Amino acid sequence: MVRLPSGKTYLEPAVLLERLEISLAMRVGVFGSGGSGYFTLQAAEMVGPKGRVFAVDIFKPNLSALWAIAKFRGLDQTIRCVWSDLEIYGAAKRIKNESLDRGLLVNVLNQSKKQKEILKECGRTLKKEGRLLVIDWITAGIVFGPQEKNIVARERVKQLAAACDLALMDDFKAGQFHYGLIFTKIS
Repeated sequence: MVRLPSGKTYLEPAVLLERLEISLAMRVGVFGSGGSGYFTLQAAEMVGPKGRVFAVDIFKPNLSALWAIAKFRGLDQTIRCVWSDLEIYGAAKRIKNESLDRGLLVNVLNQSKKQKEILKECGRTLKKEGRLLVIDWITAGIVFGPQEKNIVARERVKQLAAACDLALMDDFKAGQFHYGLIFTKIS
């Protein structure tokens, strides 16, 4: 039997969120949150009860699963689940324009052909000088990663982000299989 790594074995949410400088009482968006809540739950603990974490996903079952975990862990006062399609500008209506301090987009861009639209929607929600962490795959052809044709090169993400008024702050290796980019909203 082949053992596949879980999300926690190939990405370390706490380390990556610290690099994004999330702190108490911040408002954070986790775009494409998934159902396991690796990043959402950690972010909720970091912002504390006076902060808010918006878990955004297009799949309602993911949000239901995440909500159950949040309630069990006592984070239901901090986390807000938002059902939305990130490929549509303005679709995440529960998140007001320029209302978030930080945003995360982890392993999402490789799942879409509309990467610019996704980055634009994330940027819409960020305050001026707010930060967006983008993590995506650098490796293809492994059992648990995307196909080669779906890999989105870091240089492509940088170009698309620049067109969405997001300036590059940091470019780093986010783990064995991923790159990390941190952008700040410039206008």
